[in-house]
Amino acid sequence: MAVTDEAIEKIKGMIVSGALGPGDRLPKESELATELGLSRNSLREAVRALALIRVLDVRQGDGTYVTSLDPKLLLEAMSFVVDFHRDDTVLEFLAVRRILEPAATAMAGQRIAEEELDALGGQLDALGTDPSVEELVAADLEFHRRIVAASGNTVLCSLLDGLSGPTTRARVWRGLTQQDAVSRTLHEHRQILAALRARDAEAARSWSTVHIASVEQWLRSTL
Repeated sequence: MAVTDEAIEKIKGMIVSGALGPGDRLPKESELATELGLSRNSLREAVRALALIRVLDVRQGDGTYVTSLDPKLLLEAMSFVVDFHRDDTVLEFLAVRRILEPAATAMAGQRIAEEELDALGGQLDALGTDPSVEELVAADLEFHRRIVAASGNTVLCSLLDGLSGPTTRARVWRGLTQQDAVSRTLHEHRQILAALRARDAEAARSWSTVHIASVEQWLRSTL
């Protein structure tokens, strides 16, 4: 189990056992890390992940609280992580995406307009080098959608758009739990864009394959 996942499980355990209830404030980071036997960095990442799925509420300058949800709804929210780790059907969606999207990216290499390439480059520049996971995933979805649209094949666009939803959760969870996921994603996006600018369809296809396969490989190891 990844260190961040272990930290998440420990915090969830405190909530399920009643040690922390809805509306309760978490102990100070240093105290909680010692109590749970975690590094402060692992604890911080766990809190970030649980805040994303609305189990915890981080209030700047005040502290971190268990959200004031009905206990049943709170447990349903926490099942996000459990469901994710049990749902290996997302691997099948990723496998199909790995087959189709590199082909669409190669097609885009022959058709994409310079204005669209500039827009994609501007999007990457606006993200900077250290975006939040939420910002990165939103930009990732838009980046690929625009490239696939540039392929000019509406059927392929429709198919890949349908594959995005089921794989989004995997992308979010990877960003939260894999140490270099954000920097790796940004690097791969820039390599795809560089190949498109060079009108090198095969390089674009290859980088797209690498990009999607890295998510798939991470998910296989996690599951």
